[in-house]
Amino acid sequence: MSIKKNYKHFPLKQYGQNFLINKKIIKDIIKAIDPKIKQTLVEIGPGLAALTKPMSQLLEELIVIEVDRNLLNALKKHSFYSKLTVFCQDALNFNYINLFYQKNQPIRIFGNLPYNISTSLIIFLFKQIRVIQDMNFMLQKEVAERLIAFPGNKSYGRLSIISQYYCNIKIILRVLPEDFRPIPKVHSVFINLTPHVNPAPYFVYDINILSRITKIAFQNRRKILRHSLKTLFSEKKLIELDINPKSRAENISVLQYCRLSNYLYEQYKNY
Repeated sequence: MSIKKNYKHFPLKQYGQNFLINKKIIKDIIKAIDPKIKQTLVEIGPGLAALTKPMSQLLEELIVIEVDRNLLNALKKHSFYSKLTVFCQDALNFNYINLFYQKNQPIRIFGNLPYNISTSLIIFLFKQIRVIQDMNFMLQKEVAERLIAFPGNKSYGRLSIISQYYCNIKIILRVLPEDFRPIPKVHSVFINLTPHVNPAPYFVYDINILSRITKIAFQNRRKILRHSLKTLFSEKKLIELDINPKSRAENISVLQYCRLSNYLYEQYKNY
């Protein structure tokens, strides 16, 4: 069921390295991604090539981004290395829009993400969402639960709202700690994030306003909205926007937050 422990790389805690070793999970992931030979696929953090090797066999080219030079040197020893286009840099600094223009087609991004950067990376990718076809990531279970949470759920928050504004999100696989080396202290989930296509279920004039409202609301998530958002909306205005001023931040839907955002946009525009 697992790949033999024939590697000599010592996992670096600073990079959050936990390497996937379960062959069945690897096969299921490749099947779920379903790459087509001429598509532009980018792997973030190829690690010990558990996904890199089978994925490269299905493509003309696989682009990989890896910050650990030792792992990149190990990749050079594999026969499939000729299929790779390698970038030794932080995925949080990579310009995916430039890559889109170079390849002249949408980008598909996947990877077993280091847990210490997963949330920051997903938010960073949202800023470049117009060039992304889909994203398929291994994440810590708690992060995945925040992405898919609905109003009223304890995991529902800013990340839920912003993520669901941009993407349809599906859980593909649930993965045990024993499927990795070293064994992490958390369970993992493999998810798919596919950007909404027109007509999208949500619309805001300015995503920065939506971000600002949710930040203020969830900084004071135990307060009711008429108190937490009092600097932005009167109680009367909340009622006019069909939002209960006695509700808390976690009880307001993505659509309602979009409504608040668009109202503020109109107000700012008139000044």
